[in-house]
Amino acid sequence: MSPSLGELDEAAFDDLFDDDPETALGLLSLMAQATDANLARLSRRLAGRLMLELARMGKATGRGIGKLTTVKANLTDGDIDLDASMDAIVAARGDRRPIDIGDLVAHAWKRPDTAICLVIDRSGSMNGERLAGAALGAAACAWKAPSEFAVLVFSNTVVAVKSLTQPKSPDQVVADILSLRGHGTTDVALALRAAHQQLADSKASRRLTILLSDAEVTTGGDPGPIARSLAELAIVAPSDETDHAYALAAECGARVATISTPLSVLAALQEVVG
Repeated sequence: MSPSLGELDEAAFDDLFDDDPETALGLLSLMAQATDANLARLSRRLAGRLMLELARMGKATGRGIGKLTTVKANLTDGDIDLDASMDAIVAARGDRRPIDIGDLVAHAWKRPDTAICLVIDRSGSMNGERLAGAALGAAACAWKAPSEFAVLVFSNTVVAVKSLTQPKSPDQVVADILSLRGHGTTDVALALRAAHQQLADSKASRRLTILLSDAEVTTGGDPGPIARSLAELAIVAPSDETDHAYALAAECGARVATISTPLSVLAALQEVVG
């Protein structure tokens, strides 16, 4: 797939993807970390396009900051719609009485349906397939909640790849995830606390934290209390490492989905997000 220094043969990649998509995604993720800077750049660009295309197999829940709607003026601080309120204004004047604000109509922004904070465990090793699954998960979250999604990566520290309202393109989020290398211990409580802070000011009617991890704690405190304080928590764990995920889920009422390959993250997210 790289016939010479700094080159990427996309046709060769397409052939491999057609034959073995899981291996192709894992290999592309490894190439995104190549010491050859141009090959790494080309691989990340291809990965961004491909993963967004795969993510679009799902359905976006809403775009922009919300939908403009009309409500009774006493239920919002939005702008009065004079045309829609004219009958009430004329009737009040005809009766020589004060205008009841509840009879007026105003414009208001309807809250976005869903805000998602994806929390990715980067402790230990981040191999090609694990990186690919994380990047594809981020692309899917961007597609499902385009107006409000955050991506955090954690070990014993937390880094925001994208904060909730930060303007950042999904393909750049994918590229940034593919540049990660695994290290450190696993502080689940710290990660969930950071997710809680990200979602605290969201106007969405649904605020979902997705923990992409086996949820095994190797440092920090008990994640149970902060997990219980989240509006909604789902855990997406490797299918061969589920014990800690199910234990935390039982403690806080979270849902659990499992993944075994990079592509399986799409079905897992569909299961927990809907």
